[in-house]
Amino acid sequence: MKPFAYTRASGVDAAISALNGHPDAKFLGGGTNLLDLMKMGVERPSQLVDISRIPLTAIEEHVGGVRIGAMASNRDAASHPLIRERYPVLTEALVSGASPQLRNMATMGGNLMQRTRCYYFYDPSYQECNKRTPGSGCAAIPGYNRDHAILGASDHCIATHPGDMAVALAALDAVIQVKGPRGERSIALKDFHRLPGDSPHIDTNLQPGELIIAIDLPPLFYGRRSHYLKVRDRNSYAFALVSVAAILDIDGDSIRRAHIALGGVAHKPWRVPEAENALQGKKADETAYRAAANLILQGAKTQRYNAFKVELARRSIVRALTTAAARA
Repeated sequence: MKPFAYTRASGVDAAISALNGHPDAKFLGGGTNLLDLMKMGVERPSQLVDISRIPLTAIEEHVGGVRIGAMASNRDAASHPLIRERYPVLTEALVSGASPQLRNMATMGGNLMQRTRCYYFYDPSYQECNKRTPGSGCAAIPGYNRDHAILGASDHCIATHPGDMAVALAALDAVIQVKGPRGERSIALKDFHRLPGDSPHIDTNLQPGELIIAIDLPPLFYGRRSHYLKVRDRNSYAFALVSVAAILDIDGDSIRRAHIALGGVAHKPWRVPEAENALQGKKADETAYRAAANLILQGAKTQRYNAFKVELARRSIVRALTTAAARA
């Protein structure tokens, strides 16, 4: 591991100031992903700014919805009454995402920043990784790519976003509050993560020095009719091959509104508004769900080892919507 300087920030402004002039410095929250990457030699920051003592842990009512502080632990968010009662899809995603020990340490803001678990990215012995070294190539494209993207990928990178929480937040239309050297701003979750394009080394649309301070969930009176489905090789906290966050607003047997976000299939949580709009007014049944799934998966591009993901995603969407519809 490369030697680094360590600073403990006393507040948000102090943390932002500590990064000023240090382009390769990193914020340290729970450290559940960053420290792993440092040990592997993938991340090599010259300085860590510890933000774990900054009081950004509140989970409270906000403009009819809920605001979650960026330093709230995954455990506290998953078990909080406001989240469990109004946004159970987020609780399900958080619980499926990691072991209790990791949920105790991982923070809500840090969870958004976790990097792909593509094995070629994680292992520096593979020289070809555009996400790690721009312009070096992508070893996954000709290599073993069973876990990789089928949507939104590029010729430069086919890695997937590894998170569960962000998929639920995408379905919930969450908004990320950040603060940086130029002040505060809001970023819709759908615009927070990036597709790889020709710059896969840039994971998010955060500007240099910006710190996540909160996650806002909008009021959603029908948020309880939801389900988070995670399909993986084993239940002991493996990353998703495909995941689906589904939320339905149903009147009688007719769909009024639908929110569908996919994980494990793209470089960011994947959502297709056209598919959700196509469900409006339709009968809540398998025929409608399958039609929506087909729209979501239009344009899927598979690799040698991951073609199975297309049908797996289609069936997962139908199952998640069916389960959500059955909930009161």
